[in-house]
Amino acid sequence: MTNTVDTERNYPPTTARGADELAAPLDLLLLGPAFGLLRRMTPNTSWAHMAADLVRKPGTVAERGRSLVKELGLIARGKAAREPAKYDKRFADPAWQQNPLLHRIVQAYLAASETAEALYRDADLDWRDAERMKFVFDNVIESASPSNNPLLSPLGWKALIDTGGLSAVRGLRRFLRDIATQPRVPAMVEPDAFAVGETIATTPGAVVLKTRMFELIQYTPQTPTVRTVPLLMVPPVINKFYVMDIAPGRSMIEYFLRQGQRVFAISWRNPHARHRDWGFDSYGAAIVEALDAVRRIAGTERAHLMASCSGGILAAMVAAHLTDIGEDDRLASLTLAVTVLDQSKAGFASAALGEKEAHTAIRMSERRGYLDGRALAEVFAWLRPTDLIWRYWVNNYVQGRAPAAFDVLFWNADTTRMTAALHRDMVLLGLHNSLTEPGAVSMLDSPVDLSKVTVDSYVIGGIADHISPWQATYRSARLLGSAQQRYVLSTSGHIAALVNPPGNPKASYRFGPADTESPDEWLETAEQAADSWWPDYVAWLAERGGPERPAPQQLGAEGLPPVGPAPGTYVHEH
Repeated sequence: MTNTVDTERNYPPTTARGADELAAPLDLLLLGPAFGLLRRMTPNTSWAHMAADLVRKPGTVAERGRSLVKELGLIARGKAAREPAKYDKRFADPAWQQNPLLHRIVQAYLAASETAEALYRDADLDWRDAERMKFVFDNVIESASPSNNPLLSPLGWKALIDTGGLSAVRGLRRFLRDIATQPRVPAMVEPDAFAVGETIATTPGAVVLKTRMFELIQYTPQTPTVRTVPLLMVPPVINKFYVMDIAPGRSMIEYFLRQGQRVFAISWRNPHARHRDWGFDSYGAAIVEALDAVRRIAGTERAHLMASCSGGILAAMVAAHLTDIGEDDRLASLTLAVTVLDQSKAGFASAALGEKEAHTAIRMSERRGYLDGRALAEVFAWLRPTDLIWRYWVNNYVQGRAPAAFDVLFWNADTTRMTAALHRDMVLLGLHNSLTEPGAVSMLDSPVDLSKVTVDSYVIGGIADHISPWQATYRSARLLGSAQQRYVLSTSGHIAALVNPPGNPKASYRFGPADTESPDEWLETAEQAADSWWPDYVAWLAERGGPERPAPQQLGAEGLPPVGPAPGTYVHEH
């Protein structure tokens, strides 16, 4: 339901075929912050199911144990051949190989980890229990890595010597600072590493509409002529909007402007407890209000609508509402980026927690008035412990170093709250997988039937996306009734699928209509192109963008004058 960072993994790159669809189920994302991660790690029925299944396989368990004991014996005698994988950067320091004691410790850890993972695979669990236990195993195995131990880490000892002991003082200071407030995880970036509006989110523009819920930003054209049909961008409801305008040269908004596209963006307000009643209808009405303002300023009957993640859920429901009331001609196209509409095997519809727990979580956020984005950030971090927890544990605490300044990580830490009503609506939507059932949920008194949304659509997924698995985004694309549809699969994860400027020689994407039932079948036949999907998208918009016209000399319109410079004021609220 939010975005999180994609950092370089200690594991081999995720492939599209066979990628794990159970990456971030909705129960964990929306109930985890309410209940806390301790509950996720506490023994429960999934543990019992795994234990019971392994008890029925004593031969398999015994063989795993014998193999481990045998290998530990070889390790102790210095005769084991086991080595870390080349892509495992935890043990890249030469001391892990050259120091006999450290080398044996690493080998023993790797052997034990492999045995634990093998036992997990040996257990014949249904996907619900498997998803729960995978979370537990991943976190236990990663936390036990000797690279995290300050008494063993060569990096820690070297830092201690190089700084005359100051690294330990700095590491302890950073640990105490981070543990004092949510999210209680190592900081991925210093809080003063960037300044919004000065070093990030710097594309020129102006706020042309300000309401209680959002600010509408119109961006200054950067070409002599612009396309007639404007683009309205809707961000997720957790984290700030400026991931779309992260930094010069990597800003999606900046790139679109330089290709002659007129661009508007919504900046959601960071809600407080007094805004607890803002739910689906409130956010849907806000998108409709912004869409009408964009069309009025641009002087057009239609506008492109682009939305990502949870914002995409809202935008798809708004498109269904406009279709239901016969006003879908307000839309020139609908673009959904890393958005899951079909929650089967990617959300609460089949996940581990039941309706009782769902309603308990809803009551908990209702009492507070909101779901705290910092708690949600903590949940996300533990979904990828090596990348988002232990890497920074070693850097910040063991080595006593400040984390590198990275704009996307700064954005990731700039969390917002989710209103209690929207939390309730999102949880119930996932619980019943309502968007797959015509009329099961409503938006602004219209029954939502995505199959009736016939406007041209462009849907984007990321192969390595652990928040919105690409298979789920593909299934979601097939829910739409668009006759002209383009599904694009980028070689990247959740954020890299968005912050994906041209010029990366390692980037590529697959594309084609979502016309086969199986995602893997689509993958076999889809066309492939090099570099970013941004140029492809701009060309796709241009085909539906009408004739070019001289760029406007002023922002806003009569009755909608600029009220302040971009990126606005709501983006600064904490």
